[in-house]
Amino acid sequence: MAMSRPGPLRWCWYAFGGRLPDDYREWVRQDAAGPHWLRRHLLRVLVQAAPVVLVAVLLLGWLTPVPWWMIGAVLAAGLLMSAFLTAGMARELNKARLVKHGLPPESMSGSSE
Repeated sequence: MAMSRPGPLRWCWYAFGGRLPDDYREWVRQDAAGPHWLRRHLLRVLVQAAPVVLVAVLLLGWLTPVPWWMIGAVLAAGLLMSAFLTAGMARELNKARLVKHGLPPESMSGSSE
């Protein structure tokens, strides 16, 4: 049986913490505990931060006299800090993702990045 992959809209829902239908359970297991799971986790963090960063760039660029390059540098530093902090909690966050989809959290125990 082939593993079902979510389309772009469902993937975005999943990246922002939504629960996918049971048809995607095996895909969720592979995503959260398969090879390179940490890279995928960090990609989800960047996708979650993208709307906030875009709004911040636009508002700060229009409302302050700060140069665009400085706004970009500060927001990039914030993204790096966010990625660093969530990387430290990635295993626990992915265990919660597995439980949300009805999978045992032990699926994470053997995976390493």
